[in-house]
Amino acid sequence: MVLTACVLASSMAFIDGTALPVVLPILRAEFGADLASVQWVLNGYMLALASLILIGGALADVYGKARMLGVGCVLFGLASAACALAPSPAWLITARVVQGAAAAIVTPASLALIGATYPRAERNRAIGVWAAASALTTAGGPVLGGWLTETFGWPSVFWINPPLALVAVGVLLVFAGRDDLIQRRFDGIGAAILALALGTLTWALSQIGPSQARAAANAPAQSVTVLTIVAGFGILGFAVYAFWERRSEHPMTPPRLVENRTFLGLNVATLMIYTGISIVFFLLPFDLVDRRALSSTDAGLAFLPFTLGVGLLSSVFGGLADKIGTRTMLIAGPAGAALAYVWLALGHKESLMLGVIVPMTLLGLSFAVLVTPLTASVMSSVDQTDEGLASGINNAASRVAQLAGAALAAGAASFESGYEVGLAVAAATSICGAFTAAIIAMPADTKAGGSGGVSNPWNSTRFDIGLPDVLKFTEAAIRSGVSRSRLRRSRRWNTSCAEAGLSRCSRRREPSLARERYPRT
Repeated sequence: MVLTACVLASSMAFIDGTALPVVLPILRAEFGADLASVQWVLNGYMLALASLILIGGALADVYGKARMLGVGCVLFGLASAACALAPSPAWLITARVVQGAAAAIVTPASLALIGATYPRAERNRAIGVWAAASALTTAGGPVLGGWLTETFGWPSVFWINPPLALVAVGVLLVFAGRDDLIQRRFDGIGAAILALALGTLTWALSQIGPSQARAAANAPAQSVTVLTIVAGFGILGFAVYAFWERRSEHPMTPPRLVENRTFLGLNVATLMIYTGISIVFFLLPFDLVDRRALSSTDAGLAFLPFTLGVGLLSSVFGGLADKIGTRTMLIAGPAGAALAYVWLALGHKESLMLGVIVPMTLLGLSFAVLVTPLTASVMSSVDQTDEGLASGINNAASRVAQLAGAALAAGAASFESGYEVGLAVAAATSICGAFTAAIIAMPADTKAGGSGGVSNPWNSTRFDIGLPDVLKFTEAAIRSGVSRSRLRRSRRWNTSCAEAGLSRCSRRREPSLARERYPRT
């Protein structure tokens, strides 16, 4: 039942993020507003979500995952009611910003609660259900938004959220267990710096490329100089944030996450993979509507193979990852996606079935292979106390990738063969994601037939070192002739590390616990 609450909560955020585009023409006519103002109904939500999602994950770790998920659901439901009752565009945009802030709590808290509720042996399957529901609600948002608007009016798009929020909160109150809280204060200054950095970078990315909407509204496009300066401030903000976190007594991003190469590598892979899919989702609708002369409904149906593939098969491949491990799937998934992008580019002049439907089916299958293992690997690469923050970081990476992909696609669209160029870039980024997954040290995999489902401790996330380092360390330990139990309780641990050529052999534990388990003699 906890999984049900997590799915309901995250579905609200995903539906609201995709259902509104089809409502924009109705809102423009209803309020008599220009297109640039109505676009901020979408941009305000996205800016708040991207800027605050990492903070939402940190709040879940500090104050409790179930508690913050309930708070986020209540806030999202109230903001949705305010949107439905909006008498003016300014009111609606303000309520949408609050909705985005609530979604920044709901999304990472729901995923972190799944990680805290289910043991590692069952986590991939549970996350597969969550990912499948997320994919279906995301893809079904435009269809649901259009039907509700035509049948009951545009406020009905927002009125569906309060009942879902109440059900999710009720389930959490009855079935959610006690949270394991982290005994540390919330880093308010770091949160403010990070929100400002993410917000400025998100805004700069959202303004890159030609904008027909701004042209239609007679709004001046932002100059390259202004965008460069704003993006520079965003990057500088990240540097200031890193400087502050190293000196804060209660950092929002603990240094152990920054030093965790597996976690960083998986987020780089996320950034690459989702940049590629964002490019395709930006370019393909224009090709379907403008060149193939499909209606908006038919163009939406062309994405159905992708939606069904991810929605129906994510949980299946999540269970398969529990048996065979995640590395193979994290390589095969992006590689298959790259092949689908190349197929779309080469089939540009072919029939709709051969040039679009078949490669979109391959793309759906490829993402069904990779989505659940990627999410589960991110959650397994950190300790349980950091899962909320890890979820927030991973979601922030995917949001930045979405904006970066749209910016790259808009830039590619300025070329004569922009469709093919954009798809080539998408294939390259996807291959980079597969390469990243191939070279990083993966968290512990649970495989069928292995030691009763117990992970290999040498490949466990208890150690912040990769498999090659472990092999070199083991070789040095054998040469030293020291038994493992003696090695743990002597200074030869550091000697063996030095012989292996390692710069560090840090354990992924708190320093006090490390000193307690491995006292110096």
